[in-house]
Amino acid sequence: MSLNVMIVDDSNSMRAVIKKIVSISGFKMDQCVEAENGKEALAVLAGNWVDVILSDINMPVMNGFDLLVSLKKDNLFKDIPVIMITAESSEERMRDAFNLGVKGFIKKPFQPEEIKKILYEVVGMSDKGEYEEDRGDDKDFDF
Repeated sequence: MSLNVMIVDDSNSMRAVIKKIVSISGFKMDQCVEAENGKEALAVLAGNWVDVILSDINMPVMNGFDLLVSLKKDNLFKDIPVIMITAESSEERMRDAFNLGVKGFIKKPFQPEEIKKILYEVVGMSDKGEYEEDRGDDKDFDF
């Protein structure tokens, strides 16, 4: 199963690096949309469905924390899992992010295996790219 991913970072080159690393990690990505900041991410979400968001914290216009707050206020977007990719190492900032609903953290610099592992954990998939609840026996279904 392939998922739609959004990458939010004010650095065009960092967005390209994240996209490339997600791709080479083996994570099955269908569509990838990008935004330069939280405000742009909300606008992009208005026209695109995403299954998971990878976002930086420190961005101009609207930072990652403000994006989290806005997502949680919107009934359509509130359940989209957000993973922060950041150079931030402050325990307090990480705690603040978890309190706002972030589902995972990836610290820069990062490895493809780390991104894949966190993505699969956050979206509820096994390391083989299958949903955990889909690994059961389907003999009860006749279709």
